[in-house]
This record gives sequence, structure tokens and C-alpha cells, in this order.
Amino acid sequence: MSHKLDFEKPIFELEEKIQGLRQFAEDNDLDLSAEVRKLEDKVSELRRETFSGLSAWDCVRLARHPGRPTTLDFIDGIFDDFMELKGDRAYSDDPAMVGGLALLDGVPVTVLGHQKGRDTLENIRRNFGMPHPEGYRKALRLMQQAEKFGRPVVTFIDTAGAYCGLGAEERGQGHAIASNLIAMAGLKVPVISVVIGEGGSGGALGIGVADRVAMLSSAVYSVISPEGLSSILWKDATKASEAAAVMKMTARDIEALGVIDAIIEEPLGGAHRHQAETVEAAGKWIKQTLGELRAMPLETLLEARYDKYRGMGQYEG
Repeated sequence: MSHKLDFEKPIFELEEKIQGLRQFAEDNDLDLSAEVRKLEDKVSELRRETFSGLSAWDCVRLARHPGRPTTLDFIDGIFDDFMELKGDRAYSDDPAMVGGLALLDGVPVTVLGHQKGRDTLENIRRNFGMPHPEGYRKALRLMQQAEKFGRPVVTFIDTAGAYCGLGAEERGQGHAIASNLIAMAGLKVPVISVVIGEGGSGGALGIGVADRVAMLSSAVYSVISPEGLSSILWKDATKASEAAAVMKMTARDIEALGVIDAIIEEPLGGAHRHQAETVEAAGKWIKQTLGELRAMPLETLLEARYDKYRGMGQYEG
């Protein structure tokens, strides 16, 4: 893996030693299995120690790792017969937001989410997963279509934020996101959201008002990026790690605040190293949760959704 975070380097170095030892044993017809096992035990312990003591900034960097599974990876691994639908029917299609129809254990659903790229060229094409207003209008069109035909909605959140360029603002970025918030609050079908990487500000909320919200264990969710906060508070973007520590943006923090309903544990080592297992874990939670929501009467579902968001936060006079 070309992209290695600094706290992962000791793990990679040990794994490389193990691979080298195995190759040496094979080339020289030697039995070094005992030595290999010792190193494997050591790397397992090191991995446990490393990933059990991650800082908030470590989680931010993991959430941004280019090797993490993207929305399309989750769609391909969880759903069947995905048919992508494009365009907002007003301006254009936005590759930073993908969505369409699919089957989940035979149940028709609408699935959508932010889509980042795997390399520089794809990231440029997908605007690094930061949608323009047409992306949110496309999402709204798909959700309203889902409501019309009684299909549950599943969304995947992974964006640094909605694109804040001049053109996006001219075309009504704020209005597009606000329209989605209003629509999702009253959508007459079950809605499930999973934060799979970055959950950045209104860009995340634009597809994040749901009956159940989960986060991958190394994902983050915040009103602003750590770099943005440190620039505002301390006039110094290099203090992002300090900002992350006080922002309460990790999955554990967000769960404690009551903003999400569940944490989906990533395999030890992170989603970027265990894509298939991470997708499988998310799929298990989505299927179980959707079954619970579909069993609820519509009126009960909408009342519970209202109570969920009405009850968030503390107010002092």
C-alpha cells in the first residue's frame, strides 16, 4: 500500500520483515516457522496497541485515507442489480453524488452517497467528493422518487463538505441543502445513513437526516474541518491536530452525544486494509436495521424521526 500513515509504519515494517523471512526460508529450504510465528504475534500485538489508542487526529487521517471503500464499493458489495440514475433535471449531473435503484435481499431500495476518487484524475472528475447544488438536487429527486414508489432510502456519507465555489453558491448551494433537510425530515419511507469516511458539515447533513444513522469506527463527523476550526480560532491551520482533539468528532464522541445510533466496527487495521470485511459489516447492520424500520407503521416511523432530532442538544436559558 503506497499511502502509509506515520503510526502505521512500524506495523508495515514488521510485516515486511515477516514477508522477507518467509521468502528467505523458501529460497533456502529452511524451516523458520517458529521465528515467523513470533513476528506474527508481535505484529498482532502492535496492531492492537496502535488501533486501540488512536487520537482524534489519527481518526481524521484514517477517514481521509484514499484506500477506504467508497460509496460505490459499498453499493457493489451490499446491493444487487444497482442501476445508476443521473442528473438533477435542472442543470446537470454531479459525479460527486452517485445514486440509483438497487435490490437489498430482494427489496427494492434507493441508494445514494458522496463519491470520492481513487486517484488524482478521478478525484478531479468527482470534485473530491464535494457536491455542487445539482448533486443535492439529484439526491432529492431520487429520494422523492423513492417516496413515490415506497422504496426505503440508504445513504452513504463521505465528504469534506459541500463545494463552496462561486458557481455553486450562484446556483443555490445553501437552498439545495436546506431543501434536502426539509424533505428528509418528512420522507414517508424508512431512511438509513452511514458515515463511511468524512462527515463534513452541511455537505454531510444534506443526505444525513435519517431514522437510523451509523458511523464506521474510524469515521469522523463535524460541523467544520479541524483545519478550518484552527484557522478561525488560532489563525493557524497547522494546529489541526489540536483542534480535532477538542471537536468531539470521532465515532465514540458522536455516539456519546446521541447524534448517531450505532458504530460499525472496522476490522483491526482499518477499513483501508480490510475493504471487503468493512463492507460486509456495514451490510449486516443496514439489513438488520432496514428490517426493523420496515416493520414499523408509517405514523410511528415519522413520529420517532421527529422525536429523534427534536431531542438532540441541550438548551440553557
